[in-house]
Amino acid sequence: MTDFSKVEKNLLARGYSVRIFATGAEAAAALDKELDGCSIGIGGSATVKALGLYELLEKHNEMAWHWTQEPNDARFRAMTTDVYLCSANALAETGEIVNMDGNCNRVAGTLFGHKKVYFLIGRNKLTPSYEEAVWRVRNVASPKRAQQMNAKTPCALKADRCYDCKSPGRICRGLVTLLGPSMAMETEVILIDEDLGL
Repeated sequence: MTDFSKVEKNLLARGYSVRIFATGAEAAAALDKELDGCSIGIGGSATVKALGLYELLEKHNEMAWHWTQEPNDARFRAMTTDVYLCSANALAETGEIVNMDGNCNRVAGTLFGHKKVYFLIGRNKLTPSYEEAVWRVRNVASPKRAQQMNAKTPCALKADRCYDCKSPGRICRGLVTLLGPSMAMETEVILIDEDLGL
């Protein structure tokens, strides 16, 4: 089992709530039980998709997710929901949460506008330091995502590293580091002892 003790301690010190689950199925079941009768927005997240959260939660909540609904409308609606679900491209053991975004709706949703934000983070996103978290975002997560999207960028060809391109198809437009949760929203980090997302 992954030792989450260091990152948990640092996240708590920064003001986050933290829960740890052995499996994604357990995390999804817990959220399905506690989120009821509210509006929920979802950022672009392979982790949320892998956990099947949209299918679970749409049965008893009002959902906004651009991966399953008309994209532009869903992105705007997701900005004003009660709850926002997303993952992270990297989480440093020192407690910084790092995300890269193209449309920037996902990073915007983590900064303001909701009653509560949940970060669902698999063990594969964990790095020892903040510098390594930024490196992971730029050279692991983003190129793999660009390749998945068939982006017309140098990184998408091999999904091997960031080329810091100036391509019109570049999906890396906003790099956001959360040093702590927004003062305006409750934010919880859910750590999952499985490899999830990119």
